[in-house]
Amino acid sequence: MKGLLQRVRGARVEVAGEVVGAVDQGLLVLVAVEPEDTRASADKLLHKLLNYRVFSDAEGKMNLSLADVGGGLLLVSQFTLAADTKNGLRPSFSTAAPPALGEELFDYLLEKAKQVHGTVASGRFGADMQVHLVNDGPVTFLLQT
Repeated sequence: MKGLLQRVRGARVEVAGEVVGAVDQGLLVLVAVEPEDTRASADKLLHKLLNYRVFSDAEGKMNLSLADVGGGLLLVSQFTLAADTKNGLRPSFSTAAPPALGEELFDYLLEKAKQVHGTVASGRFGADMQVHLVNDGPVTFLLQT
């Protein structure tokens, strides 16, 4: 499972002009599910997302996690993040999970996040989404389980 974590001052996701998910300060995470992923992969990614130290402490060092600062978590499914781009000039999506598995594990990740973190929002699986964000830093990390 992959999560492209972006520290944001604010982010929102729109579907057909309607805001379906939004957060203020926190993390926007684009999530890709791969065929070998399981619920254990989602649990591990969630642990990393909540505890990865990407927020500045009083001395300006990245020592605080999302859990520490109480920021929002916006999860957005993005199967293209799982693409194989090693060869040629067109991505291959053979490394992305089938849609049913992708949706099952994304929904699982979302529900687990809502159980353990205060502010959690999401995009809509499989929808044509427009993602708006103000990347803070910019700070972006690719996390993999």
